[in-house]
Amino acid sequence: MSMHPVRVPTRDELVRVYSKPVPAALTTGLLAAAVIGWIGFIVGLTVDPDRAWRAYHVCWLYFTALSSAGCMFVAVQRITTARWSRAVIRFMEGYVAFLPVAFVLMLLTLFAGKGHVFPWTHEVPPVAEKVTWYTPGFLISRDIVAFGLITALSLWFIYLSVRLDVGILPEAGAKWAAGIRERMRRGFGEERRELHSTHSIQGKLAVFLALSFGYGWTILAFDQSMGLSLHFQSTLYGWWFFMGGWLCSLTLFAQLILAWRRFLGAEEYIGENIFHDIGKLCFAFTAFWGYLTFGQYLVIWYGNMAEETHWPRIRLIAPWVNFTVTAVCAVFLVPFFGLLSRAAKVYRPTLALFTAVSLAGMFLVRYLEVYPSLYGEAGSNPFGLWELVLLLAYAGTWGTCYLAFMNAFPRMRVFMLTSPYRDEVQVPVDAGTMEPLPAHE
Repeated sequence: MSMHPVRVPTRDELVRVYSKPVPAALTTGLLAAAVIGWIGFIVGLTVDPDRAWRAYHVCWLYFTALSSAGCMFVAVQRITTARWSRAVIRFMEGYVAFLPVAFVLMLLTLFAGKGHVFPWTHEVPPVAEKVTWYTPGFLISRDIVAFGLITALSLWFIYLSVRLDVGILPEAGAKWAAGIRERMRRGFGEERRELHSTHSIQGKLAVFLALSFGYGWTILAFDQSMGLSLHFQSTLYGWWFFMGGWLCSLTLFAQLILAWRRFLGAEEYIGENIFHDIGKLCFAFTAFWGYLTFGQYLVIWYGNMAEETHWPRIRLIAPWVNFTVTAVCAVFLVPFFGLLSRAAKVYRPTLALFTAVSLAGMFLVRYLEVYPSLYGEAGSNPFGLWELVLLLAYAGTWGTCYLAFMNAFPRMRVFMLTSPYRDEVQVPVDAGTMEPLPAHE
């Protein structure tokens, strides 16, 4: 069997592809959406503060979980020393730009909006253990520590990844970020040594981020989502919650790959194999989310314990049941059967359709985590102006942060795509001596 050499693109070729400026109208439109949305939120605080804060919280859960999960997925690429994603993974690294903003937005909920969102501010939890768990000082401090640690590790990890590209392409990016790139380049040394030292540090960071992500989001899921119903408890809830964010990060990733490929004209570097890979990931974690959802429901059903059954029951009666059925169909049934075939994964319109349906469905899932717990057996489904206003505010903010990141730095991992040493990371070396490490290390 003959072997065909893989053509390695030059750095100049990649720069020409990824440096196409984003239309100013898009950036302005996203910023305008954010401003209009936040003005609407302020108006909502004077008209219906409970509804405004609860819509705010739904959007926080949705956008923050997917952003954090995206950074974790990037770290997984380092843990597995993946090569398939090098041409596109920067599109996901941009998720990190929203996390510092999300941290501030969480603080606003915990200090200014908690009375409108969290029942523990005005109800006594039903058991002594929950009284301790929902002590305001304990809850607020642990949530700040958990999410602060996740945010810090995510920023550090993505910073190191971007620094490799900034080190070899200091002029790549918007002029307003020139000072940031200059500070990042300080101390940047010989290319091979920088590659291995960065790879070594990221290997450790990726493990700590994985531990922080799993434990941290379990705490946050218990406090920010499950805790909206003081009587409900499920040990599987944390997994179910953050794997929903994981799935959401992947389906959005597919949408962004499609958009960036078309905008940049990067067909040569983002081929059918990339779509097949991301399609398989979306399909796999759609199945896994469905497994977790049914597993949690099944245990509650056959356990038939009052402190558990009321949570799914209220979501299966009016006025919530239509949203519940729609969410399950959108997040599981439609993408699962839609992405079964290889053709559906590599054909761009079907990949775009099924991942978009999943994204919309996951927003309904977050809505159903919050509203039925707080409104109970309501006469009507409170979904309308305020939910859409806050969705506009968060989507505009997220998009503005994302584009700022993508404009400030190289949009592809040029270093890892072009460096003559790029595949040495498959065999780890000592960053000090540059000698291969023993297998057990």
